[in-house]
Amino acid sequence: MTLGDALEHVNELSELVRCIGLAEKGRTMTLLKTPSPRYLLGSGKAEEVVATAKEVGADCLVFDGELSPSQQRNWEQLAGMPVADRQEIILDIFAQRAQTKEAVIQVELARLQYQLPRLTRAWTHLSRQRGGVTGARGEGEKQIELDRRLVLQKVQSLRKELTAVRSQRDTQRKGRERRVIPHAAIVGYTNAGKSSLLNRLTDSEVFVEDQVFATLDPTTRKFLLPNGQSMLLTDTVGFVRRLPHLLVEAFKSTLEEAVLADFLILVLDASSHQVDEHWETTLSVLHELGARDKEMVVCFNKIDVQKDSVVLARLRATHPDAYFISVRSREGLDALVARLVNEVRAHSAVEYLRVPPSRPDILAMLHKSGAVSDLAYDDDGTACVTVYLSDALRARVQPWIVSA
Repeated sequence: MTLGDALEHVNELSELVRCIGLAEKGRTMTLLKTPSPRYLLGSGKAEEVVATAKEVGADCLVFDGELSPSQQRNWEQLAGMPVADRQEIILDIFAQRAQTKEAVIQVELARLQYQLPRLTRAWTHLSRQRGGVTGARGEGEKQIELDRRLVLQKVQSLRKELTAVRSQRDTQRKGRERRVIPHAAIVGYTNAGKSSLLNRLTDSEVFVEDQVFATLDPTTRKFLLPNGQSMLLTDTVGFVRRLPHLLVEAFKSTLEEAVLADFLILVLDASSHQVDEHWETTLSVLHELGARDKEMVVCFNKIDVQKDSVVLARLRATHPDAYFISVRSREGLDALVARLVNEVRAHSAVEYLRVPPSRPDILAMLHKSGAVSDLAYDDDGTACVTVYLSDALRARVQPWIVSA
């Protein structure tokens, strides 16, 4: 890793810390050749970091790297202050931002799993023994053992609750599938402009803020394309470097919107100095979700913010099929929408149907779910319809399709 890359990582960590209400007092970077099992860093460097932190009046230490439970405890004993790593900061942000019941449960589950091997950090009375049960002999149970069992019981309870909530989500998803409308998931690095793109295209008011993880819960909106056909757009949680594995697992049902969508809209921040790394991070997370090979429409957003024409020229050269847009100024959006029309059509085919007057429900479904390009009526009231049909919709109206 180059010095420039390291600075970007630390800058991102600073932004993550800011999101939970902490102010940066200072930063220290070091070249780590061989990790130390005790502090990750060497003991001399560790003492130097602690001295610097106390000198600038810091209340806690935050590491960009991942600390083991024992390393975290050793640092807190050495520094006499709370110590967190990148994983814990991200978990705290998710805990603050989660809104829906599913997201709240998922975050709490991930935090408990993270805290389980770190329980000793939360107690000062672990050496005390609880009294034995009346009639029992031997040493009482340590508080840490009781706490661990309580946490494990809570984890089991949350998993059951999450299963029930996911069942409800599956029911909602099946409802969308019954509507047989083509579906695209908006994915990408956090703070790239995914929610802004959804709002701009669908005239929605999904929460938007210039900060990481502004959106945690997936939001789906219907988008009426210029050709009259409809599609669904889902805004998903943003990706980030070294997203804690516990969160990837916990948010499986949230992120699987990307897996189940017909295609993906991948949004990247063209104004970021780390746009190439964001690209790789996003692909890595999609690969872990099993969605990396899914068809993608790539968009580079914020081209109005990126003033370096050389950078834009390089991105255009390396991504010739991508769309360069500004959600704020609407530049490039017409071309993107035209591509979405083609993508939706690629998942459907033109068919000719004759719908009898006794089945107005079929005609209504065609108008709602498909792009009716031509409609006429015979003298007996039979509707003669030319329409774009998806595979799912075709299966439902098969009896009325007229073979060529």
